[in-house]
Amino acid sequence: MSENHRAAVLGSPIAHSLSPVLHRAAYRELGLSGWTYDRFEVDETGLPDFFKRLGEDGGPAWAGLSLTMPLKRAVIPLLDEITDTAASVEAVNTVVFADDGRRLGDNTDIPGMLAALRERGVGRVERAAVLGAGATASSALAALSRICDGEVTAYVRSEARAAEMRQWGERLGVAVCTADWDDAAEALGAPLVIATTPAGTADALAASVPDRPGALFDVLYEPWPTPLAAAWSARGGPVVGGLDLLVHQAVLQVEQMTGLARAPLAAMREALAAR
Repeated sequence: MSENHRAAVLGSPIAHSLSPVLHRAAYRELGLSGWTYDRFEVDETGLPDFFKRLGEDGGPAWAGLSLTMPLKRAVIPLLDEITDTAASVEAVNTVVFADDGRRLGDNTDIPGMLAALRERGVGRVERAAVLGAGATASSALAALSRICDGEVTAYVRSEARAAEMRQWGERLGVAVCTADWDDAAEALGAPLVIATTPAGTADALAASVPDRPGALFDVLYEPWPTPLAAAWSARGGPVVGGLDLLVHQAVLQVEQMTGLARAPLAAMREALAAR
C-alpha cells in the first residue's frame, strides 16, 4: 500500500470538519506515507463539476471521498452504484473509486451508529425514542431497525415532520409513532433515546432526566457535553456522543478507501482528543 493516493471530505460549510484529523491519523498509523486527505468547500451546484475534474491534474489516484451536508443526496446521480444501506435512507456519505473506474457509494453513518452503541454496551432494546426529524433522524431509524424489537416514538415540531418520520418508518420496517415536541420529556424514559436536534434545542430537557435513565445517544459533539448529556451522565446512564459516531463512521471509510481489513480506531480517537 505504498502507492500514492488521495482522498478528501466535501461539503459546505467544510472548515469545521474533523475528518482530516481522523483520516490522516489512520494513514500515519498504517504507514501510508504517500496518502493525503484534504477538505474542499463544495456545494450542490458545484458537485458535478468537481467530479468531472477529478484526476485531470495528473496527480495521485483518487481513493475516495467523504461527504457531509448538503451533498449526501446530491451525489447519488453521479455514482455508478450505491449500497442497500445508502439506498435505504437515500444518503451517501462515502464514495470509493474502484480500480475499474466505477464510483461506489455507501453510508457509514448507520453502521457507525451501531458500532458506537455497541462500544457502550448497548445492544438490543425493547423500544426507543428519537428526538427530532430530518436526515440524521432517518439514519437513526435505519440503525434502530436492526436493534429495536418494539416501537420507536419520534418527537417532532410539526405534522409535516411527523408524516415524514412515519413514512421513513414504513420504508425501513420500523414501527414509528409520533408525538409533539412539547411532550419530549416523556421520551427520556425509553431504554434508548437518540437526540438528533441542533445545538440548544434539547437543553431544556436536562431537568427531566429520570433518576435511572437508559442509554442516550446525542449526535452533537460541539459544544460537549450538552446539558442533556451532562445530566444523563450525572444520573449514571450510558452516553454516546457525536464524536463516537464521527470516529466509528470514519473507521469504516478508511477501511473501504484503503482496502485494509482494520483501521486503527485507538490512534484515530487519540488524534481527535489531541486536536
